[in-house]
Amino acid sequence: MYFKMALPAVTRAFFTNMNQIKQCMSEGFRNLSLGSRVHARTQSLKCLKRTTSQSYAIHATVHRRSPLYRSCESNGDENSRATSNWTYAMWSVIGFSLFSKAEEDTRTDAQKKEDEIILLLKRAKLSMMRGQLHGANGFLHQAIALAHQTNNTQAIIYTYSLMANLAYVQGQLDNAEKLFKVAMSFMLSGGTPQDDNGVIEMSLKLATIYAGQEKNDLAEMGFQFCTESLETKLEKFKELPAEEQSEELRKETRLLLGLTLDSHARYMVAIHRLRQAVVDYKQALLICQEEQGETHPQSLVLMSDLATILDMQGCHDEALPLVKQAVELSREAGHPDQHVLLGNMAGILLHNDLFEESVKLYKEALALAQSAGDEEALEQIQEGLKEMGDRHLQPYSGAK
Repeated sequence: MYFKMALPAVTRAFFTNMNQIKQCMSEGFRNLSLGSRVHARTQSLKCLKRTTSQSYAIHATVHRRSPLYRSCESNGDENSRATSNWTYAMWSVIGFSLFSKAEEDTRTDAQKKEDEIILLLKRAKLSMMRGQLHGANGFLHQAIALAHQTNNTQAIIYTYSLMANLAYVQGQLDNAEKLFKVAMSFMLSGGTPQDDNGVIEMSLKLATIYAGQEKNDLAEMGFQFCTESLETKLEKFKELPAEEQSEELRKETRLLLGLTLDSHARYMVAIHRLRQAVVDYKQALLICQEEQGETHPQSLVLMSDLATILDMQGCHDEALPLVKQAVELSREAGHPDQHVLLGNMAGILLHNDLFEESVKLYKEALALAQSAGDEEALEQIQEGLKEMGDRHLQPYSGAK
């Protein structure tokens, strides 16, 4: 038995309880914003979002990662500045509605319509955070109708992106696919280049959807497009004069490459191509360590994931020191999903016939999972303990 890996996907999965939905909505959707051509900002390796993916299940294993990737900071170009302006406008209209009712409304009709769209989007986000997904969907449909009525391209792309992500986390892959394609078509028709990070991120989401739909050829083509586009873009950065180079954009692009490799690795695991998964994980881990630091939570998650895949390949001697390092660093850093990493390590210890150490870690992981209210982790830990029982050890019934 393999304890659930500390994975999710940019964006890519099905939630098992309401708390996970709330966390996804609050940490992920709040970072989506618009630009003059709508720069759909990159889901970077800075943060993880807890998700599960039935499509990526291997045997009884559910792949999960702590909070998925939070959007990168804006890259400083005209799209990102416009993005910040539009986000500022969203909060300004809320302030206007709260504190300016006694003053004369001097807004134009166009401004009033845009403010109405912003308030609808705000209500949609709040509904998402509360787990009221049906209500959120209603607000988004009102917003998209008004955006089309006023020909507000920025709002159209932004709203379709939110609708696509909402469909995505609900497991409505066919609908999410259509909505992402619509959003992308508006971006491209508006002049956004094909190698824009926002376009590549949506392409990555589509590739992940195709993987979940078992459309393997389309999935592989999508992952390949993302990887090659980002690698080419990074090579072009090196050729630019120093005064034209943007360190922020370079880092954002490289982190998106790391996310692409990470997502492709999980897909490789799902179709049992473990050798390629190891290659992808090693590259993603290197990128994360170089850009975020060796003790960054995402680096530790990738390290644990890599160890888990090596263990699945039977490379127990190589996997054990790697997962030990991840756990030791996670203890020092206070990793938010430490119980997941501990469970991974307990499983690897079990496969190395280190039963006593394995039971000790399973107990610790179980207590932490109970404290965190992580039902999915509890289920996986119990499966690990059951495996120990099947190996003729005295079974452990769990914490009282």
